[in-house]
Parts: sequence; C-alpha cells; structure tokens
Amino acid sequence: MTDKDEEVHVDTDRARAGATPHMTRYILAISMVIIVIIFAVIVWSGT
Repeated sequence: MTDKDEEVHVDTDRARAGATPHMTRYILAISMVIIVIIFAVIVWSGT
C-alpha cells in the first residue's frame, strides 16, 4: 500500500489499461463523410 502523500508514477499504457490504437479516429472520420454524403443526397433529391 502506498502512502497517500507519496507520488505514484505509472507509464501511459498501464494507466490507460492497454494500448490506444488510432482506429477509432478513422472510423469517426469515415462515418462523418458517409453521413454528409447521405444528407447531401437527401437534400439534392428533394425528399
């Protein structure tokens, strides 16, 4: 057990409980592009 006043140093991967792949940002970007295209088709089709 550590003293509450003692500093604890933990590396980034361990603090985040694992690796942080960048796949999420690609999924977000692709999804946003698809949504914009869908909305553009809806507006241009007049529906």
